[in-house]
Order: sequence, then structure tokens, then C-alpha cells
Amino acid sequence: MLIELNEDGLQELVANNEKVVVQYSASWCGNCRIMKPKFKKLATENEAVTFVIVDAEKFPESRKLANVSNLPTFATFVNGALVNQTQTNKQEILNDLVHEITSN
Repeated sequence: MLIELNEDGLQELVANNEKVVVQYSASWCGNCRIMKPKFKKLATENEAVTFVIVDAEKFPESRKLANVSNLPTFATFVNGALVNQTQTNKQEILNDLVHEITSN
């Protein structure tokens, strides 16, 4: 499942879904735009995981869940807790991050 946040409510999504992967991005971020289709493709390949795209500029409370300082940042949550995060524009690193929570 893929969700693009339209309000600052990531905390609720993380609390209500077992496995969540978040892409923090912004409209001005070139690497974010490059990674977005790759992130969406991963969402179609991992149906047991909730994928969420968060505009880090618009939703500061959602941004705080992963202490985002650079974009794009990808974060994984399991049972409401932050498991891992990384700033990357590399598909392989994103794949590894998702695999880390789907292989358990």
C-alpha cells in the first residue's frame, strides 16, 4: 500500500501499521524526484508493508519521527518504533532498508 500524506499524521499511520517505510522528500529536491518512482515500485512489490511519502517541508511533526536532516531520507518503522533510516539516492541502499524489515 502506498500513501502520500496530505496532513501531518504520520505518527498515527506508524502506530496503526506493523511495517512502514517512509520517504521524506520535498518538491524542490531533485534526488527526491529521482527516488519517488523507485519507492512507488517497491510499494507494489511489498504488499505487506505500508509505504508513505511525506513532504518534509509541509509536515514538521511527521519529520520529527525520524529526525530528518537531509533529503531524501528513508525510514523504517516496525510496530510503531523507528528501526532504521538513511539518506540516499541509491536504489540498492533503499532495497536493503526495505529488505531488513520484510525478511523478519
